[in-house]
Amino acid sequence: MSHDQNFKNLLLDYPLDALRLFAADEATDLPDQVKITPIRQEQLKARLGDRFRELDCPLQVDWPDGQREAILFVLEEETDPKHFSIHRLIHYCVDLAELCDTERIVPVVIFLRPGSCPQQIQLGTKKRHT
Repeated sequence: MSHDQNFKNLLLDYPLDALRLFAADEATDLPDQVKITPIRQEQLKARLGDRFRELDCPLQVDWPDGQREAILFVLEEETDPKHFSIHRLIHYCVDLAELCDTERIVPVVIFLRPGSCPQQIQLGTKKRHT
């Protein structure tokens, strides 16, 4: 078993603790009673020949009383930051948002080694960025 699978197992065995650690800005105020459900790792393809995408550990957080809309956390583990693709992460989040009909998605990338990677993406030209 690879360390990647061990890491995913830890995230799934202790999801609330993992969210509070790796997504502290969004998860520190989550009550202990929230329901955390792992969701489909394999993303649906529009056509059979389309590129296959598989998420590391997507989690859906629901409030037991329904007082708040569910939040999806996309936890992606990357051993080496130089292999990280912000474009791939954007695809994951947009596809998941469409599949689950939500805009409440928190992308979280966990690097196991130090290094730098892109923090944001700007699309457009020098005259106009979006």
